[in-house]
Amino acid sequence: MGNKRLSLAIMALACSALTACGTSVPKVSMEGNYAKPIGTAPVTANPTDYSAALVCLSQYAKQNRIAAPRIAIGRIADYTGKEESDGSGRKVTQGASLLAMSAFAKAGMPMVERFDTSVSEFELKYANNKLISDRPNPAADVPVDYRRILAGQVPGSDFYVVGGITELNYNIRSAGVDAYAGDKDTDGLKGSFKRRVFVMNIALDLRLVNTRTLEVVDVVAYQKQVVGREVSLGVFDFLNGNLFDISGGRGALEPVQLAVRALIERSVVEFSANLYGMPGPQGCMRYDPLGDPTVGQTGAFTPAYNNLGTNNAQTREDPSRWNARSDPDLRNAKRGRY
Repeated sequence: MGNKRLSLAIMALACSALTACGTSVPKVSMEGNYAKPIGTAPVTANPTDYSAALVCLSQYAKQNRIAAPRIAIGRIADYTGKEESDGSGRKVTQGASLLAMSAFAKAGMPMVERFDTSVSEFELKYANNKLISDRPNPAADVPVDYRRILAGQVPGSDFYVVGGITELNYNIRSAGVDAYAGDKDTDGLKGSFKRRVFVMNIALDLRLVNTRTLEVVDVVAYQKQVVGREVSLGVFDFLNGNLFDISGGRGALEPVQLAVRALIERSVVEFSANLYGMPGPQGCMRYDPLGDPTVGQTGAFTPAYNNLGTNNAQTREDPSRWNARSDPDLRNAKRGRY
């Protein structure tokens, strides 16, 4: 009877602690939301250990006035064929080509779009039918001439990159310890400890092709190992007729997709160093990290206005920038202080 009362008390306490217990529907707030989503982490840059080298390459080329070739990114596919066991999708990112674009942007390489030209082809078709104009002021009802198609208006690429993710090997090495100890009595105290480490790897093969001659001028093949760790501890005991089972643990797995980004950035470092003629990492000893405000660890951009003093590559890396919680300028503007 005592155990039954204790169980009922625990259930009542659990229900009182959970706001969603029962069939009650959350009230609609004045803002029109049933619930406020959690998670207010700021948006940050997503660098790898090779992002700084890519930015260094950009600074080296700028200071030495090296004319960089134009790069196009082709298909960098996932050739591992590995899928999740529950059928939810592929194990490895399908956006490796996008990662390569970001990496070449960090290296300051000029790029031409060849991966998704659907919008350009659509507008070219409309322009060819004299249906598109470049009206300077869309609000002004002023007739303007149609957009003309000029020979040679689309710049070509000098080199393009293709390849794929070729390996994904699970559990190439693992180690662990499982320990269990306790009183030999059935009702005695017992405990367990578990620690496991496992290693997998992922590999990438890329090639750089001369667009005019289709000659393969550079090939790189890299692999990166990914480590995972798991630690857990548990205690089991009967106390005054009550059962207590307490356990806790911690686990971590290095992000597989971040490993792919690191592989691509390392490959792009080698491609770009060859195209720039850079001697190696020692060339980074002589450059000014603030020399080019349009290239940073988030990529590169072409400034539309002369405002690089306040909007540049370094400000793009600031997680507090434009954040309504962290940026004092934006927070004050929201409160009407300006």
